[in-house]
Formats: sequence, structure tokens, C-alpha cells
Amino acid sequence: MSQAQQTIRVLLIQPDGETPHAAAGFFGPSVDLVRAATVGEASSLLADNNFDYVIASTNNPTFESLLAGTAPVDELDAGCEGVGVFDSSGQLVWANPAFLSFAEDIRAGVEKACVETFTWTARRGGGSKAGGSVERRSSLQASGGGEFHLTMTPIIDMDHQVTQVVAVVRDVTRARARSKQLDAINHAGRELVRMDAEQVSQLNTEERLALLEEKIVRYLHDLMHFDNFSIHVLDRKTNKLEPVLMTGMPQALQTLDLFALPEGNGIAGYVAYHGRSYNCPDVAADSRYFRAMDGARSSLTVPLRLNDQVIGILNVENTEPDAFDQDQCTMAEILGRDIAAALHILDLMVTERYTTTGRLGSDVMAGVTTPLNEIMTDIENLVVDYVGHDDLRHRLNRISTNAVTIRESIKDATSPRRGVLGHRSTGVKRSDPTLTGKKLLVIDDEDMIRETVHDVLTSYGCEVSVANNGDRAVELIREQSYDLVLSDIKMPGRNGYEVFAAVKEANAATPVILMTGFGYDPNHSIVRARRDGLAAVLFKPFKVDQLLGELRAALHTSAG
Repeated sequence: MSQAQQTIRVLLIQPDGETPHAAAGFFGPSVDLVRAATVGEASSLLADNNFDYVIASTNNPTFESLLAGTAPVDELDAGCEGVGVFDSSGQLVWANPAFLSFAEDIRAGVEKACVETFTWTARRGGGSKAGGSVERRSSLQASGGGEFHLTMTPIIDMDHQVTQVVAVVRDVTRARARSKQLDAINHAGRELVRMDAEQVSQLNTEERLALLEEKIVRYLHDLMHFDNFSIHVLDRKTNKLEPVLMTGMPQALQTLDLFALPEGNGIAGYVAYHGRSYNCPDVAADSRYFRAMDGARSSLTVPLRLNDQVIGILNVENTEPDAFDQDQCTMAEILGRDIAAALHILDLMVTERYTTTGRLGSDVMAGVTTPLNEIMTDIENLVVDYVGHDDLRHRLNRISTNAVTIRESIKDATSPRRGVLGHRSTGVKRSDPTLTGKKLLVIDDEDMIRETVHDVLTSYGCEVSVANNGDRAVELIREQSYDLVLSDIKMPGRNGYEVFAAVKEANAATPVILMTGFGYDPNHSIVRARRDGLAAVLFKPFKVDQLLGELRAALHTSAG
């Protein structure tokens, strides 16, 4: 075998003007060291020659793509990697600045591992049995809790003897911490969307919403250390971002109108429109930032995605500048997907009930329509056959009427309902001393809800006024007094809490009951109103008995 064939070839990339690299002298005569001053020169050399090692003494990121696909590479100054070269006695021959910056216990641990590598390689017969240079991998735990990965590569001469060991040391403390945090977030996400029947069967609607809120607040605080944040959900009909949860944020943010638009609606609108996260390191220098938390210096806003569709945003504020890094952004995006799923699950629980009920109605009607029609046809034929038998004819007609009633009752009972359940307008006046003569105001933008509640209360002798939006309701409240106000939460103009506040301003003793769909609580109306004396909450769809029970309880309390 010729001398050239046995020589180890090393390419040293060293820009002009840089101090001669210490690596140039530690390999000895068995190394053919070739220098390249520029990336272009190195590229040409790599294209025309084979090298066993490439040593880069600069942090130029171009080298990463340049060296892709080549033989084993040691990037001695890669920034996050420390590199040290040890001789057989364990003496440090050369090290890059990153290695020298490691704590004494880490450097001592690397020295010990390299000495062991000499013994390990000799036991294997040097390079003769190993088929050339081989690597050993190990790990070190720092006394301060850090974790480091080691790769030891023996340098073997022409006589198959180990002359030095090159140790590459990588600090993986942050990566491990990130991995653990990611595992915790994935676990939290599974818990967040775990709304099984057993868990929620004992909870009413408001308690279910409170449970979800408690989980979101806890996970964002414990896992992400986010204490000042808001969650907005996108209303597809209006393109408006509705606030549904806020912690450590000012109340004024709840009344700020934000829409999913590229400009003019703050960072929240920008993120909701584009579906991309937005890290704002300095709020004072960013024209898109709308002031939210007092003293905020930086913010992070990520989209809440469900099936690749943006359904809202999560916004986090911090009093320190440049407080959020890419890792936190990625973690927030992951948790944001689970928050979106949990919010959607709450909404789907009713949607699925509507869908299931409607499907049930179709299936039942398909099964009973034909036999009922046959019964009514047979009855009509019998009525014709038994002319003169009036008693029998009357009995057959009653059977026919009952069959029609059965069909309509089944259709009505299995139809999906989104409003007041169990109400049938009969026009019958009912007597109830708690309700009769009471002056009530009903506010809802849904015609069916408003009209149904009006009919029910009128039948009990109430004097009922109605409004289809919050602005009109506030006008009526300022014009006249009411014994009780029943208001939807989410509607055009002023929202439910603003109506509640107007009632309390006019007369603090007037009870208010709020209505809402099963799902989101825009502007945190329920929580805020409860603190200020809200009488009750009705979650749609609700039964007439529930409505009457809450009305009686509220009126009785106000009278007492």
C-alpha cells in the first residue's frame, strides 16, 4: 500500500487574515492538510477531491449546505458544539472557544471519556478491526443540572494506532427541557379535549364552560408561564373577533371591536386574517400593535386552528421586551390547536344533538308515515261503507284524527330545537300570582326566541315588551321601569353585559336573567354580571319550566 493511500486527507477552511488555526499542527505527518480561504475555493476542492475530514473555523452558515453529503465533518466552531482534541495521556491539545467555555466538571468528564476511548479502541485492535476510525457516544450530567452529549472519534495513524481523540460536545440541556415541555403540552392537550360523558354528565352548561376555562388558564400558566393573555374566537358571520377568555388583561379590551383583516385591526386581526403567528419584540416600535395590557413591552399572537381553519387567536403580553422566542411560539401554536379543539367540542356537543335529533326525526317519520297513511285510508273507506251507522262513523273519524295527531306529535318531538322547548301556543290564560301583572322586557335578536318567550309570559298575565338588539333595549330601559329584564348575551349593538349594566344603573334592584347559546360567553358577560348581582343564566335550548322557574325565583327574591 502506498504512502498516499494511507494518508488521512483533511480540508481546512480558513479565511484570509484569520490567525493560523491550531488544528494545523495537531494531526502530525500522517495528515495531508489542504487549506481553502473561501467558500468557492472549498467547493471546488470538495468537487474534485475526496477528504476524510473537513474543519471549518468560521460560523458562516453557508458551510452547512456546502458540506452536505460529504465524508464525516467536524465543524470546530459551530457555536453550540464544543470541540476538544486529547492525546493518549488525557492532555487537551486543542479546543475551540465553545469547549473552553464549559464548566470545569464537564471538561473533566470529557477528558475521562477520551482516555477511556483510547483503551476501548486499543482493545478493539485499533483501526485494523474497526475498519478505520470509529466513534463512541456518551452523555454527561453537569453538577448544575445541565445535560451534554459526547461524540469521541479516535484519530488513527498508518500503523493503526490511536494518536488523538477528537471530542465533540453538545449542550442538549435546552433541547431536553423543550422536549419535556412538549411532552407536557401534548399531555395537557389530550386532557383539554377530554370531555367524555362521565366527566360532564354531572355538570350543567355553565359548569362545563367554567371547567374548560380553568383548564386553559392552568395549562397556559403552568406550562408556558403565560399570565397575561386573551383568547378571541372568530365569528364567521360578522368576521369579528369575540373575546371569550381574558386573564391579566384590561376590561377595556372586551369592548374593543377587532375584525379579521390585514390592517387596521391590530396584530390580532392580522393573525386571524393571515393565519400566521406574530412575535412582536417591541410593541412601541410596531404600528400594528393596539395597546392592551398596561406596561406591555412585547407580545406573541398565534392562530387557533381547527382542521386547518383559523377559528380565533391567542394573544400573550409581557412586561419585558423581546420576551418570546421561537420555541415558545411553536409551543403556543401546538397548545392553540388543542384550545381550538376544546372550544369546538363544546359547541359541537349541542350541534351534534341537533343533528342527531333531526336524523332521528327523519328515521321515525320514514317508519311511521306509510302505516299511518294506510290506517287513515282504511278509515275513509270504512266511513263510506258504513253510511247510516253514525255512531261507528264518529268513532272512525276520531281514530283518523288521533292518527294525524300522532304523526304531527312525532314530527314535533323529534325536530331539532334551538330555543324554548316544550312550548305550544294554545292561547289559554294561566293564573300565577308571582307573574301576573309583572312588567317584563325580553331582548333577543332571534325572532323565534323573542316571540316564543313573549307568548309564554303573556299567557301568564305578564305585560311584555320586546327588543331585537341591545341598543333598542337600553333605550327602553332608560324610558321606563321593569320588574325584570330577560336578555340574550350576544346580539347586535350592545351585548348582554352592557344591557345588564344599563338595568343596574337605572334601578339596582331590578333582577336580570341572561340567555346564551351553549358555547362561548362573549365578553365574559356571565362572569362579570354574576359578580354584580346577576339573577340567573338560561342556556339555549331551555324548557318553559326552566324559564318560569328562574323568573319566579328572581321576582320572589327582588320582592323579598
